[in-house]
Amino acid sequence: MTSPQKTPATPPTAGPATSVTSPGTGPAALPTLLVLDAVPPPRLGRLTGRVRIEHADASTLAERLPSADVLLVWDFASHAVRAAWPGGGPRPRWVHTASAGVDHLMCPELAASDTVVTNARGVFDRPIAEYVAALVLAMAKDLPRTLELQRERTWRHRESRRVAGTRACVVGSGPIGRAITGTLEALGVTTALVGRSARAASRGDGVGAPAAVHGAEDLDRLIAGADWVIAAAPLTERTRGMFDARRFALMQPSAHFVNIGRGPLVVEDALAEALRSHRIAGAALDVFTSEPLTPDSPLWDVPGLVVSPHMSGDTLGWRDELASQFVELYELWAAGEPLPNVVDKQRGYVPGH
Repeated sequence: MTSPQKTPATPPTAGPATSVTSPGTGPAALPTLLVLDAVPPPRLGRLTGRVRIEHADASTLAERLPSADVLLVWDFASHAVRAAWPGGGPRPRWVHTASAGVDHLMCPELAASDTVVTNARGVFDRPIAEYVAALVLAMAKDLPRTLELQRERTWRHRESRRVAGTRACVVGSGPIGRAITGTLEALGVTTALVGRSARAASRGDGVGAPAAVHGAEDLDRLIAGADWVIAAAPLTERTRGMFDARRFALMQPSAHFVNIGRGPLVVEDALAEALRSHRIAGAALDVFTSEPLTPDSPLWDVPGLVVSPHMSGDTLGWRDELASQFVELYELWAAGEPLPNVVDKQRGYVPGH
């Protein structure tokens, strides 16, 4: 878990250490935790007897929000919060989403409110970095084609690419981007990390993490010289559609593109055309503009494209890690302590890195 970042000095940041009153109840009432459900539900046994847990789905969230002190967005694929939040009545003082991205829940009313929003920063960093490294190795060694030839019972000798000595541009300088950078550096890949603005980078996450972060103004130059372009940025109005036809045209014909960030970072038609016309050598998408990818989507058949179902961060036991993280955060909130992972609601991500 990252170092605590203090929440804004407003009443909604205080937990039950300052008040345990829920809307419409007496001062001794337990706080109400509302869970936007998904299957399987979170294991919150450590909170038994300390909080009243209620459940909602997309159809009931709006009517139950006014009675909640805390909202746990366990269904991180749902957009129900954006639809329900603008309604009348009180709103939870704290919202936690069991995901790294927060674009699925942010709306102008939530952004303007005093409600504190936190995310699952720290849970997915290493698994996603391992997944990206696996994709880089698989594409360099032409493993997808090897498996195809095996199914065809065809013996065809080929030469593969050496990973050490290649160059990568990792776009997104948060913990996930830094973990990817460190993992690729361990494979001998020279990496450049790109963030919103140029600054010194922490070496706390990832072996061989770079000493500096490049600003967005360097992005075109860096992707033009990269063998691997990795999208790991949050989805904001600044990043939506950032990988478009112009940027794919900047890449080398031998370059490979990977997106494990958010689907709308990429103009998918432009990527498909870049692959079909051999302007880039290959790509892998783990996230998509619309999920799940429908059986009739043309992306399934794009040559050189590896499709995976938004699974890069989901290792065995990941749901229990998310639940444990929330319980730890709840204990801080209940004690009136500062919370880590506080999202800047105007920017759409946790600042400071």
